[in-house]
Amino acid sequence: MSNKVHVKSGDLVQVINGKDRGARGKVIAVSPAEGKVIVEGVNKVTKHVKPRRAGEAGGRIAAESALYACKVQVVCPKCDRATRTGNVINKDGKKVRVCKHSDCKAEF
Repeated sequence: MSNKVHVKSGDLVQVINGKDRGARGKVIAVSPAEGKVIVEGVNKVTKHVKPRRAGEAGGRIAAESALYACKVQVVCPKCDRATRTGNVINKDGKKVRVCKHSDCKAEF
């Protein structure tokens, strides 16, 4: 399995498959070794937590679970659509990602 993921931490992404299809959120963490991402507010699961210290409350906590990176697409900041990304070298000599929509081509 490849260790390259097309999203970075902090990217705004849209879920394209599964129970949370269409949901948008910011990427909190990326795990290239597993090919998974954790997205804010998406794929919520309930964890049962025991109290660790005296006086601390236990109970059920809702937390985001990881989902496969292939199930999310980056949202273009200019055209506000989920898009595939390409790479180009800009005028400054830096490698940047670009929107693949033919009418947009924005760099981000």
